[in-house]
Amino acid sequence: MNKITTIAGLVIAAGTMSASADNLLVIDLSVANTLTITSTGGNSSASATSSNFTGYLLAEFFNDASVTPADLSVSGNLTTNSNASDASADIFSGGSDFGLNVWSFSTDTNVSVTAGVQAFVGSTTWTVDAADYAAMLAGNTSGDIYFGADTDDDIAAGATLIGTWNVVPAPSGLALIGLGGIVAGRRRR
Repeated sequence: MNKITTIAGLVIAAGTMSASADNLLVIDLSVANTLTITSTGGNSSASATSSNFTGYLLAEFFNDASVTPADLSVSGNLTTNSNASDASADIFSGGSDFGLNVWSFSTDTNVSVTAGVQAFVGSTTWTVDAADYAAMLAGNTSGDIYFGADTDDDIAAGATLIGTWNVVPAPSGLALIGLGGIVAGRRRR
């Protein structure tokens, strides 16, 4: 009976692992007032095409739906693997949404991802104000990426789930790193 239970558990676990979406984007919040999004090289779980004006949504990025971030400056080349970067990606949240939208990142009018092919390439850094940065730190540490979505209501309207995002290191990890630095500094004295 134990062998049957073990084998059944392994089969279920293998099925769950193969059905999970790749982590496509890493969010770095380790520098104050800075948001950096970097491609992981992960593959899109579905094919989708969208307007560059719409872009994609990092669902459940914020815990507060009233955040309306504006980038103060931007540098980098994050784009879809299929489209050229215009090095000026914008971020947006609708003020009643929990997601963070990335849009206007390509020289192409329409942008796309292909199932089983690397979804994104490059990295972009935005400088944001202190209040937006605090809201980002207080947000979630992982979530889904929906292509063809700029607001939360687009998810139910047919946006395509293509993978996941995560924050590295997680904001709580940043606090521990900071405390470690304080403790190390005190030990030297």
